Amino acid sequence: MRAATRRRAAEIVIENVAVERLSHDGRGIARINGKTVFVEGALPGERVSLQVYRRRRDYDEARVVVVLQASADRVEPRCEHFGICGGCALQHLAPDAQLAAKQQTLLDSLHRIGHVEPDTLMPPLNGPVWGYRRRARLSARLVTAKGRVLVGFVERGKSYVTDTRHCEILDARVGNLIQPLSELLSATSIPNRIPQVELAVGDSAIVLVVRILDELNAADRARFLEFERQHGVRILLQSGQPDDLEPLSERPRLTYRMSEWDVELEFEPADFIQVNADINRSLVAKAIELLALEPDHRVLDLFCGLGNFTLPLARVAATVVGVEGDAGLIRRARLNAERNGLANAQFHHADLLAEDLQNQPWMKETYDRVLLDPPRAGAREIIAQIDRLGAGRVVYVSCHPATLARDAAMLVDRHGFRLLSAGVLDMFPHTAHVESIALFERK
Repeated sequence: MRAATRRRAAEIVIENVAVERLSHDGRGIARINGKTVFVEGALPGERVSLQVYRRRRDYDEARVVVVLQASADRVEPRCEHFGICGGCALQHLAPDAQLAAKQQTLLDSLHRIGHVEPDTLMPPLNGPVWGYRRRARLSARLVTAKGRVLVGFVERGKSYVTDTRHCEILDARVGNLIQPLSELLSATSIPNRIPQVELAVGDSAIVLVVRILDELNAADRARFLEFERQHGVRILLQSGQPDDLEPLSERPRLTYRMSEWDVELEFEPADFIQVNADINRSLVAKAIELLALEPDHRVLDLFCGLGNFTLPLARVAATVVGVEGDAGLIRRARLNAERNGLANAQFHHADLLAEDLQNQPWMKETYDRVLLDPPRAGAREIIAQIDRLGAGRVVYVSCHPATLARDAAMLVDRHGFRLLSAGVLDMFPHTAHVESIALFERK
């Protein structure tokens, strides 16, 4: 479309622009004189005035100046930092509309990249949209002009730390600690040598892993111990490798329970766990449902981590074999199986992104079902070897729709599977992250 333009402070302001759809990172997409423009703060169906702040050869980047005609799905953001903080991208979009947009992203990826369509679309898995994050990594930075250490997510599209007082998406027990944390770090003898704080919330313990580049003095340690006592948390100091953690007082025990399957998993503060406990339980239940297990089934759980799926599956199937590339996670998965009395859960350490896995002992066996839960890179390498596993049904849990679509094409086109169903889950409300689950069955 052609639109009126004017200049302001060396940037271009364009009036009355129609926004067509959302991008994969939550920005509105418009077209002006045939050129794509990504518009921060705009929603599909809106008409806005926008300010172009960056021109590129194939597209421009802009931000909303005025919303002239608002979408019916536009809502007032709950967080005072929204629009600046990079932790959220979609607080201005109603939660149901967020899920619809993520579902469309999944379908578009399957169609455009994988050239596949699911026979049916699963209803989205959703849950609480506030206070849901039990794991997060926050940046910390001394800002002399503000006279204190800022703690929070980095600003959207920038490297600055957001001047945050509290966070609405973090578990409330830690979301309300950001201001006290800022005050604590500002009062230390090394305020400019503390770059990061990781948060890990278990069912009965809260851990803060504070990265330090220099030693704390005795007064600093006393302040940290008082912070522990006052706020009911445990602080671990990280001065070397990620796993090299020094507890200030007693070392905490982090666990989460999934009572539906009578399992409890213990984890370390830096371990990967699904950040949203409610959605994780729904996801495990959905995966078990889709696998359609019989009591005599053998299941292969690839990229198994701590046993998040493996242990519940072991309550239902005869044997479950978990494989993971992180040796520390495998050690803890074995301990978790032992603590829960699950002798039918077996674990192996292997690089699942390797090109050739045929000599692995677990690859020499056959299975009735396979569960895949890969990282963003997907599961291309193991899918190339999936025929030797013999499974008639595969459930794929994905954190990246593009690699799911690529892998779905491999399963369908090269290995004789059919994409029966697919759907999204709201693991990260108010963000543009698209998490999904898909069911494949041999034709």
